[in-house]
Amino acid sequence: MSYLNSSEPHICLYKDSVEIILIKALAETYKPNHVLYGYGFDVYFYTENQEKLEQEFKGNGVKFVKPLCTTDYNNKEFVIEDCDGRYIAFGCKLNN
Repeated sequence: MSYLNSSEPHICLYKDSVEIILIKALAETYKPNHVLYGYGFDVYFYTENQEKLEQEFKGNGVKFVKPLCTTDYNNKEFVIEDCDGRYIAFGCKLNN
């Protein structure tokens, strides 16, 4: 749902039982963490069934930064990029 004309402009995104609220930035330019610091995500979601979610995103033409893999910190994750260049990761900790 879009509330961009409200006193606090924002949009709400829904997926299953998750609601994400994004506010409209007042700054002229936005710089994501990987640009500011040389690495990092702007948001990290812990989730299961990454394969299914990854396929859903691929089917919808989402831009991928990193395909599903196991990291050196023992997480199974993938990373997408939004229209403003934010890196959004989806992962879970693997059992040792």
